[in-house]
Amino acid sequence: MTKDLTHGSPLKVILFFTLPLVLGNLFQQFYALADTIIVGRYCGVSALASVGSTGSINYLILGFVIGICNGFAIPIAQLFGARDYHDLRRHVANAAWLCLAGSVVLTLFTVTFTRPMLVLMQTPSDILDGAAIYIGWIFAGIPFIFLYNMVAGIMRALGDSKTPLYFLILTSALNIGLDLLFVIPMQMGILGAALATDISQAISGILSFLYLRRKFEVLKMEKGEARPNKSACLRLMGIGVPMGLQCSITAIGSVIMQSAVNVLGSTAVAAVTAAGKTMNLLTAPLESIGTAMATYSGQNLGAARMDRVRKGVYSALMIATVYAIASLLILHFCDVAVMGLFLDTTTEVEIVEMGREYLFWNSVFFVPLGALIVWRYSIQGLGFSTLAMMAGVAEMVARTAVAIILVPVLGYFGAELANPAAWVAACLFLYPAYRWTCRQLDNRLLAARLHLQNQQAITD
Repeated sequence: MTKDLTHGSPLKVILFFTLPLVLGNLFQQFYALADTIIVGRYCGVSALASVGSTGSINYLILGFVIGICNGFAIPIAQLFGARDYHDLRRHVANAAWLCLAGSVVLTLFTVTFTRPMLVLMQTPSDILDGAAIYIGWIFAGIPFIFLYNMVAGIMRALGDSKTPLYFLILTSALNIGLDLLFVIPMQMGILGAALATDISQAISGILSFLYLRRKFEVLKMEKGEARPNKSACLRLMGIGVPMGLQCSITAIGSVIMQSAVNVLGSTAVAAVTAAGKTMNLLTAPLESIGTAMATYSGQNLGAARMDRVRKGVYSALMIATVYAIASLLILHFCDVAVMGLFLDTTTEVEIVEMGREYLFWNSVFFVPLGALIVWRYSIQGLGFSTLAMMAGVAEMVARTAVAIILVPVLGYFGAELANPAAWVAACLFLYPAYRWTCRQLDNRLLAARLHLQNQQAITD
């Protein structure tokens, strides 16, 4: 069930490893979009705005969870590339202990402070109650989000990008089916959409965990490997926590931006929601390329193949650039059709027009978005997750500046410039950071080879 990414053409290896991730990411988007689509079509614009207004806070918390799980998977990928299976199993076990503890703490905190966070974000009063119900129940399912993402991260670290796809397909089908059942015949509204997400996530997490235990022989624990270990926990947290914080720091800028949009009223919130969901569908493959690069870089670093890391980054940048240009063209012709998934485009003319403007100004900057994703995930895979976190700081600062300075002056147009400003700021930081990271690792590997040669000379 494992796959070695340290041999073969980097372009082909990355491309074929990415394709299942792209499909998985798209299904994950459909899984997340099901709530928005069904609520928007059957419960009205107000309900759509309620769900949409939670997007940034949702990413703030769940992005932290997903970032941590992806970070925990990087040492596992490095150990797999180095063929150190004993230490690999030890890190898998300790990642499970850390996820268990983190899920309990984070669930209690978020469920308790859901409504105060929404009030702090200046959520419009006419959608506040619906938003609190929806995101509160989503946060109640955090343990299962931890479970699925940790299992999926381990599978990808071992080179298996297909199996997580199958479980995402299952999750998406369950979520859509339960959404339709709870929202339409049972008329549970926003609460039904949230419960559908929780139930489908729980089933997916449990089934994927059982599959991992049965099918991956390399993870069969031997005596003492499942015990909590301080050094393994510190290594996991040293990479996982900065990656989780990077997602959350990025999301803080989005939360501030969402607060600025909330002041513009429910119509602006609905427009940004519909446009943002449409954009997420198109940019999901770019995130998949980044996820592939984290595993690819980690395995090749473990195998001491920095030459392959550089070739892989160049190949990934080519793939991302071609896709970004194609996405720009697709949005130019199909933006209204995709937004029609979330609202009635024949009656909500103002919202559609505002959404189209938002999509245009964001899609023009998809190329720098692709570059920052490739550089950021590659740096993370090489073990420098703190640098990637600093890129998140650059994004947060840029979005915050736009929210504070441009939105009060330019109104909705200022909000349209928030993502482009954040992406450009992150690129300006990440490119030199990537070059510096490669030089540092080249020096370390050279020093290690010289030390090994000296030891052999002494032995001879």
